[in-house]
Amino acid sequence: MTRVILVRHGKTNWNGRGRYQGQTDVPLSEEGLMQAELLAENFNYGHPTAIYSSDLARAKKTADKIADKFGLTVILEPAFREINFGEWEGLSYEEIGRRWPEEYSKFFRATDEVKIPGGETVGELQARAVAALNRLVLRHDGEEFAIVAHGGVLRAIIGYALHIPLKYFWSLRQYNTAVSIITFADDQWNAELINSTAHLGKNLS
Repeated sequence: MTRVILVRHGKTNWNGRGRYQGQTDVPLSEEGLMQAELLAENFNYGHPTAIYSSDLARAKKTADKIADKFGLTVILEPAFREINFGEWEGLSYEEIGRRWPEEYSKFFRATDEVKIPGGETVGELQARAVAALNRLVLRHDGEEFAIVAHGGVLRAIIGYALHIPLKYFWSLRQYNTAVSIITFADDQWNAELINSTAHLGKNLS
């Protein structure tokens, strides 16, 4: 069995302000750094032998904290970058809703049918993230490894593993530093854990 530990990055100031980050390289906030430290300190989700991360700073910094705990070096994988939000990046939910009301409304009702202006579709996001995931599963057959990435990437990967159609993309909640675990054996994916923030105690975000 191959075990994949999926981790979302810690909180950023843009998360707190409700701004779409996408591939903009926003660093962790002070709260996000604290979350990453708690994640590493209370990491009881397994013992990864390798840690892969999106090359964006908020994911890399979170991954570094886990890697330090296990004496590993983070391996950057650009395929695990967040979805490209194109013209929506840096804007708030309200600003996007005013400027693109039809597309924005549809993005939550029929996510798989929307191409973000100047950006990606969730299908394109899923295709690149899953291709990278499958490469790593072959590389680490029978092992345990971690991927530190973004909410959109993790929704796409978990949805793929559980055969959830992309129109239900937003049904999979992913808190900051949440941990999910999926396993692969006998040509089948299974979920072991979804969206756990036990390492943060009562501090969900």
